[in-house]
Amino acid sequence: MNSVAVCSLSRIRCKALAREPRRAPRRHSATPTSASKAPPPRARTPRPPPEARSRQPSDTCSLEGGARGRADKMFFLLPLPALGRVAVRSLIGKRFCNRSFAAADMTKVLSFKGFSKWNVQADHLGISGPPLKAGKTRTFHGLHEDFPSVVVVGLGKKTAAVNDQENWHEGKENIRTAVAAGCRQVQELEFSSVEVDPCGDAQAAAEGAVLGLYEYDDLKQKKKVMVSAQLHGSGDQEAWGKGVLFASGQNLARHLMETPANEMTPTRFAEIIEKNLRGASSNTEVYIRPRSWIEEQEMGSFLSVAKGSEEPPVFLEIHYKGSPNASEPPLVFVGKGITFDSGGISIKAAANMDLMRADMGGAATICSAIVSAAKLSLPINVVGLAPLCENMPSGKANKPGDVVRAKNGKTIQVDNTDAEGRLILADALCYAHTFNPKLIINAATLTGVFAEMSYDTAASIINQD
Repeated sequence: MNSVAVCSLSRIRCKALAREPRRAPRRHSATPTSASKAPPPRARTPRPPPEARSRQPSDTCSLEGGARGRADKMFFLLPLPALGRVAVRSLIGKRFCNRSFAAADMTKVLSFKGFSKWNVQADHLGISGPPLKAGKTRTFHGLHEDFPSVVVVGLGKKTAAVNDQENWHEGKENIRTAVAAGCRQVQELEFSSVEVDPCGDAQAAAEGAVLGLYEYDDLKQKKKVMVSAQLHGSGDQEAWGKGVLFASGQNLARHLMETPANEMTPTRFAEIIEKNLRGASSNTEVYIRPRSWIEEQEMGSFLSVAKGSEEPPVFLEIHYKGSPNASEPPLVFVGKGITFDSGGISIKAAANMDLMRADMGGAATICSAIVSAAKLSLPINVVGLAPLCENMPSGKANKPGDVVRAKNGKTIQVDNTDAEGRLILADALCYAHTFNPKLIINAATLTGVFAEMSYDTAASIINQD
């Protein structure tokens, strides 16, 4: 019965392709070398035009190309026995042949465990092409009236577990990578909604979906389709929601870091964090400290960096008070907030200098983490400190050899103005001690020295012990 289903679909495809006009073979002239004419050379099969080539069978098995208003129908051999039966029944039925799927604007992303809805096991799925590697996708169309497209994704090895060297769970990371790839494929198909299989871990699947669909396109005229990702079925909605929240916090930091420096000024950075934090919880406080306050605090080290730019500096101070005990000592997060780092008088090379818009990654990270903590209603007290300014060359900028005075009264000689991070963080760390903190965590982008020491280092962890 299985072979009959596949053969039936094969005949349908042949009939459909037989109706397409064939291009006449190219004629070749042959010069006779004797009384009898030599047979003409064998005609070469003409190369089909690009639009025809795009309709040839591939790993993507399509039964209906009518989604999004495309009226042309494409019939391909579907080499899956079980799926073949479904496809033939659907193909000959009126509900698939005479109907566009534009209204059913949803796609389902499944793991490489098989189509449970259609009783197709992994061995059947493998017949459609080579085994899917981790993060690789394969798309099927027209298999179900509720889901015009199904994207199948490889999850990698089942034995993936915690990697002690990297301190992460490879199985969860495989799920994130796979779901992200599947959701991006859905976005390429221009669907606006996708239901995601939990793949064994709803939180990891949600993180992959939200992170994978993020793209900074605020300033682009032509934007990709916005895709809304939802958990398929009545699975662990709580874990899914937590994953969405975690990934949204990361995307906030990515947005801050990827925005051009002329758009993401110190003042604008502070305003965005204030808006997000106040919307996250009522137990928050935001203080956007201007230059006058910085001068009152005698933060000469921070001001020495900021004075080279026309953009006014800002010292951002945010509080989240989630502990039942209001007097509990807080955690203090301090983040480097250079919204653009040219290097100052010790100017950087021009190549890739545009990436220095992300030199406030430390501030973006700690602020986004506190916003996420507020949304989660964590029972802790947290203070976030972010000295924000630009490091630019000018007649007022720091010069190599200058001596500046930090908040604690100590003097610092500036040998290289491109080492500005430690100057602004020195004053911020001094101020952090005024909160009698339980712990201080400092976050900053890696310096070139650390990059030279180990180019693949994700983070450098240093303490006073």
